[in-house]
Amino acid sequence: MPSAVSSALQPLRTALLQSSGRPGSVAGNLAALEAAAAGAAAGGAGLLVCPEMFLSGYAIGDGVSRLAEPAQGPGAVAVAEIAARHRLAILYGYPERDGERIFNAARLIGPDGVPLANYRKTHLFGDFEREWFTPGERPVVQAELAGLRLGIMICYDVEFPENVRAHALAGTDLLLVPTAQMHPFEFVARSVVPVRAFENQMYVAYVNRTGQEGEFEFVGLSALAGPDGTVRARAGSGDELLIGDVDAGLLAASRAANPYLLDRRPGLYDALT
Repeated sequence: MPSAVSSALQPLRTALLQSSGRPGSVAGNLAALEAAAAGAAAGGAGLLVCPEMFLSGYAIGDGVSRLAEPAQGPGAVAVAEIAARHRLAILYGYPERDGERIFNAARLIGPDGVPLANYRKTHLFGDFEREWFTPGERPVVQAELAGLRLGIMICYDVEFPENVRAHALAGTDLLLVPTAQMHPFEFVARSVVPVRAFENQMYVAYVNRTGQEGEFEFVGLSALAGPDGTVRARAGSGDELLIGDVDAGLLAASRAANPYLLDRRPGLYDALT
């Protein structure tokens, strides 16, 4: 069942930072994040979402191992300071070191600088990710913010319907998806993401990298998709700070009009497991 969301709640203004920052430079990416947070706060945002592996860069080869840090490492401390300074929550991607293992992770910091959630990518994409990362084992990670239940996944994860449906059944209202989506898979950003939002009756914030990094050409097209299947905000192919509202009233109305979760017949789906 979806969570009950009061239509009296104020919309959560959400900023999507479409950028590749400075791959390989944590200091450069923190500076870019500081500037984006200032712009998002000036635009009235209460949440800023960054792309996959934003803190370190994505296509950085063995830099993944060199720049990986614990979940509460120096990068997390720096992001927490930025969040508290601008009074907005921040979700950022980074390589998380846990002993000998490295995870492709995303961490959510609250507007007071307090950590709210940490997620490890469960579905690794391609030889590059499988070489450097260990897959996560916890598919549904959530946190509460501004009266909404936020869920987190990373890039390829959203392309698995079962993954997103698990979030819907757990009551996720806004699914945050930092991504590194590349050519020639533009259809994921254009078509799959809005469909995921509609079929699961949630908002989806899909936030991509841009430009060429090593062998990868990131295509941008970040989007905030609504539960009615419409794209509430869409970026182009370059660097951009995109801002849109997550409206609890629309969420409640759309769920009432499209009761997919109520009309499910789970007993028929045993073959999926």
